[in-house]
Amino acid sequence: MFTAYATVTIIASVFNGTAAVTYLSGHDYPKAQADMKRVPRSWVPVLGGLLAAGSLGLLVGFAVPLLGTLAAAGLVLYFLGALIAHLRVGSRQLVGWAVFFSTAVATLAVNLSYHW
Repeated sequence: MFTAYATVTIIASVFNGTAAVTYLSGHDYPKAQADMKRVPRSWVPVLGGLLAAGSLGLLVGFAVPLLGTLAAAGLVLYFLGALIAHLRVGSRQLVGWAVFFSTAVATLAVNLSYHW
């Protein structure tokens, strides 16, 4: 069970860490997404910070399981918010969202099954 927990957690951490770097580095893609979803561009660094915190929290969860569980739950909530932002503007471009959301849900599931 540890192998599944570690694999899924590391993959989710890499996915979200990569997205955080994209958001925090000033790349054009997050800005375009914010514009499309009618989210103020000033939120882009905040969203990147949340992704970074979730990514790091998943890794800290190897040492402090409760923090890993909370980070995984936080990422699930983050991506539910992203879904709402997509649907609010009528966007049906949900493939990327589905990948990140399913990864967050899988991470939460293996985290809960392994630790609790």
